[in-house]
Amino acid sequence: MKLTDTTLRDGHQSLWATRMALEDMLPILEKIDSVGYHSLEVWGGATFDVCMRYLDEDPWVRLRSLKRNIRKTPLQMLLRAQSLVGYQLYPDDVVEAFIGRAVANGIDIIRIFDALNDVRNMEVPIKIAKREGAHVQGTVVYTISPVHTTEHYLKTALELKQLGVDSICIKDMAGLLTPFAAYDLVKTFKENLDLPVQLHSHYIGGLALAAYVEAARAGVDVVDTASVPLAFGASQPPVETVVRALQGTPYDTGLDLHLLFEIANYFDEVRKKLGYERGVTRITDMWVFEHQVPGGMISNLISQLKEQKAADRLPEVLAEIPRVRADLGYPPLVTPTSQIVGTQAVLNVLLGQRYKMIPGEVKNYVRGLYGRPPAPISEEIRRLIIGDEEPITGRPADYLQPRLEAARREIGDLAESEEDVLSYALFPQVARKFLADRRAGKLQPGKMAAARKVSAQKEGEMKKVELKEITQLIKTLEETGITELNLESEGVKLAIKRGGGGSQAAAEGPGPLVNTSLPVLSERPANGYVEVRSPMVGTFYRAPAPGAPPFVEVGSRVEPGQILCIIEAMKLMNEIAAETAGVVVEILAENGQPVEYGQVLFRLAEG
Repeated sequence: MKLTDTTLRDGHQSLWATRMALEDMLPILEKIDSVGYHSLEVWGGATFDVCMRYLDEDPWVRLRSLKRNIRKTPLQMLLRAQSLVGYQLYPDDVVEAFIGRAVANGIDIIRIFDALNDVRNMEVPIKIAKREGAHVQGTVVYTISPVHTTEHYLKTALELKQLGVDSICIKDMAGLLTPFAAYDLVKTFKENLDLPVQLHSHYIGGLALAAYVEAARAGVDVVDTASVPLAFGASQPPVETVVRALQGTPYDTGLDLHLLFEIANYFDEVRKKLGYERGVTRITDMWVFEHQVPGGMISNLISQLKEQKAADRLPEVLAEIPRVRADLGYPPLVTPTSQIVGTQAVLNVLLGQRYKMIPGEVKNYVRGLYGRPPAPISEEIRRLIIGDEEPITGRPADYLQPRLEAARREIGDLAESEEDVLSYALFPQVARKFLADRRAGKLQPGKMAAARKVSAQKEGEMKKVELKEITQLIKTLEETGITELNLESEGVKLAIKRGGGGSQAAAEGPGPLVNTSLPVLSERPANGYVEVRSPMVGTFYRAPAPGAPPFVEVGSRVEPGQILCIIEAMKLMNEIAAETAGVVVEILAENGQPVEYGQVLFRLAEG
C-alpha cells in the first residue's frame, strides 16, 4: 500500500492554522523526497490565501520553490472544485486559468472535491486539469445520513469516472468512517470502478487508524498520513504508526521508519519553535459521531460561545445542528456547508426561535447557488427561507459572468505576472495589499517564528459585547446601537448586528465576497461632524470591491449609500456605506490596517 504525506498542507492547516512558512519546509524537503511517498500534498486548501494574509509569501513562489527542491515525489494539491482555493464559486475563465498555472508551476496531482458531491461543480475543473496534463483525482465526500448510502457514493464515483478522472478519493473530513464501513466502501469501489482508490481521513475521534487497516484489507491503493508532530487530533493519522501497523503484511508500505523519525524530530523542533501543541482528541471532538461537525468547527463553536458567556448552550447547538442539516437536505458538513448549517443552528438556539433570522448564505444555499442538495429541501422550509423565489436548476457557475479580464484591468501594473492577476481575481483586497506591499518593498517573507505565533493566536479574535447586551438585542429589536455575534470557521464568518436599519445577518459564501447590508455606527460629536465607526473588528481597505465606485479621499462629496470603505473580517469583505450626504473631512484608518469595533473611520461634514 502507498502513502500520501499531508504534513506540508493539511497537517499544518488542521493543527497550526496553516502557519508553516516556506522557510520551515526547505531544510527537510530532501529527506521527505527520499522517503518514497506516493505523493506530497503541499498546496491548495487554505494555504493559498494564508500565504498572502499572514506570512508575506507569494503562494506561487512557494509552489515553484517546492518543485525545485522535490524532484522525485509528485506534488499534490486540494482543489475545491469550482471554488478553487477560495470560499465562493468562480466563473469558468478563472477556473481554467488557475488550473493551467497551477500545473505549469509544479502541481502533478489535483484532488477535486465538491461539498455537496454535485458532479456538475466538478465538470469544468476536471476537464481543464485533464487538458493540462495533471493526474486528476475525483473525490467522493463521505458523511452519514438517510440518503448517503453506499449506492449514492458509488453513483457519484461512477459519474466521476465517466468524466475521465484518473483515480478516486474517499474524503472522510470528519473522521466518521468506521473500520467495517471503510472495508465495505473500498471493496465496492474496487469491484466496480477499475480505478485506483485513495482514502483520506482525520483522526478526530480515533477511528481513522482502524479504518485504514480495514481499507488496506479491502484493497485500497493509497491512504493519507502526516508526520507525527502534525498528526492526531483534527489532522491525519501518523505515518509512523501506519507504517508499523502494516509491516510484515501483504500491505507493507516498505518505508523506512528510521528516516521517518528523523523527519518527525525535525518537525517537532519546528512545532516547539512556533509554540504549538501536539494534536489531541478531546471528548468534545468525539461528539462528532452524533452531530458530524468536523473538529475545526467544534473548536470554533466552543471558543465563540465561551466568549459570549454562553458555553452552556453548546449542547443545545450540537443538538440543533442535525435538525438544520435535515431541513437543508443533508449536506455533508465540509467547507462551506458546515458553516452554513452550524451558524443557522446557533441562531436558532440563541434567538429562541427556529429560522427567526436567516443568514444570506443559507438563502443562497436554498436558492441552489452552491449546487444541488443531496436530498430535496421540503417546500415548507424553502418557502420559510426564500419565500416564493424559485431555486435555480442549472449548473451554478453558468450564472456567473467572466471575471479574468476585469480583474486584469483592475489590478493594473501591480500585477507582474498572470499568477498575480489570478491571486487578485480570487482574493481582491488581500492580493491588492500584498502586491502593493511587494512593490513598496514592505514584505517580510520568512518572518520570525514568534511573530507568526502571535499572528496565529490573534486570528479570529473579535471584540465582543457583553452577553447582557446580546440578550437585550434579541429581546428589544427596537433599540438602536450595534451588537455583534461572530461565528468563525475555516474562512467563513457569520455576523449578527443591530443597527438603525434593524437586525442584519450575513455570511460569506458563493458570489462576490461583499455584503452590502451591514449597518454603520454613526455618531454626531460636539464638533458637528458625523463620525462613521467600524461595526466590527477587521481589516480596513480603501480599495473598492470589484465594480464599486472609486474610493473616497479627503474633500470627496458622498451621497447616502455610497461605499466609503471595506472592512474584512475572516475573509468576508463588508462594504461600509455612508448613511448621510456630506463631505469627507478626515480619514482616520490606514489601508490594510486592523481596526477595532467602534473605531472612528471617517468624519463627514453633513450637508
